[in-house]
Amino acid sequence: MKNAAAALTGLALTIAFPAASAAGDAQTKNAPVSRPLYLTQAPIVMLKDLDSGAILFSRGADKRFAPASMAKVMTAYVVLDLIKKGELSRDRQFTVDEATWKKWNSGTGGSTMFLRPREKVSVDELLKGLITVSGNDAAAVLAVGIDGSEEAFVKRMNALAGHIGMSSSKFGTPNGWPDGGVTKVSAADLITLADRLIRDHPDGYARYFSIAKLQHGTSPDGKPIVQPNRNPILGRFAGADGLKTGHTAEAGYCFLGSAKRGGRRLIMVVAGMGSEKARRDEAERLMRWGFEQWEGRELLPAGASVGRIDVGKGAAPAVATETGIAVRMTVPKGYAGGYRAVMRTRSPLAAPVARGARVADLIVSPDGLPPQTTPLLAAADVREGGWWARARTGFYRLTGW
Repeated sequence: MKNAAAALTGLALTIAFPAASAAGDAQTKNAPVSRPLYLTQAPIVMLKDLDSGAILFSRGADKRFAPASMAKVMTAYVVLDLIKKGELSRDRQFTVDEATWKKWNSGTGGSTMFLRPREKVSVDELLKGLITVSGNDAAAVLAVGIDGSEEAFVKRMNALAGHIGMSSSKFGTPNGWPDGGVTKVSAADLITLADRLIRDHPDGYARYFSIAKLQHGTSPDGKPIVQPNRNPILGRFAGADGLKTGHTAEAGYCFLGSAKRGGRRLIMVVAGMGSEKARRDEAERLMRWGFEQWEGRELLPAGASVGRIDVGKGAAPAVATETGIAVRMTVPKGYAGGYRAVMRTRSPLAAPVARGARVADLIVSPDGLPPQTTPLLAAADVREGGWWARARTGFYRLTGW
């Protein structure tokens, strides 16, 4: 940890921004900074800068509400996680059973990708239907195909939601269909979910969340069924590339969205809007405000070494940390203050440690603004060690060598 502290001290001294503006106006260290003004009538709004972890705006972020089809993002995360672990193949095919088709065919209302009974469909195609056209049938077929029933799959959803820190959320269905008030989330938890999905499964995110339209199934007259993506800002707002809409009588028109411009990615939640147009307009206005009134200043590039953390009972006494993405400090346009940076972790880490695992946080505190957090990753694998490795670790603890 001595090396980490030294590295971070050097970082702050060498690339911290000056404490005075170009005009020479002094800015008192740690004094409150004038934040850009954003006015909204939406009861639930949250906007986060993914790279820095800065919350740019928040209202009603902890209020629990029914997410409707935004629950499908959790279903997608579960499926992408299984694919990443090698426990599920994109090419695997599931058969649409009669019971699932009867429960979720278009006659019941709600969104569908028009699956047919006894149709064989790949996981890849089901994910496209799940996200692009919000297919309730796609969610159900994935759930039944993976775990044998929707109920068993929902248990998997809730376990994984708890694991990634969605402490206020509970799921009752894989598609968000009204379930008597069981399924509830918060805007803060949805932001956490989107953050983790984009970080943990960047390839899956790029593959499934920005498809403009889906062609699947045929109409009664034999013509292909083509449905547009339900995302209200995809193709309208430059950089928009995900995630999902939702609508319930309780929560109104909702949207969990993301966009990337100039290397910065913003994630937003808007809920409680009175119409599709109001939802779309609010989402565009919030995103525009986030990109135009705030800026991200790069402090470290992706892959930069930050410091080392002790590893207990490992084959190596310590593991180096690195940035998985560029570390940016998000500040109002024209900000002239400085910052401090500290690495926060639990030391020693318990072996084994996998390369790429999140092992620490880099906490950047701009003068007068709340702290901002960027994850730090293990730069190497550290397996469990034998008695000789433990003896060497003890020597390292005593001498630093």
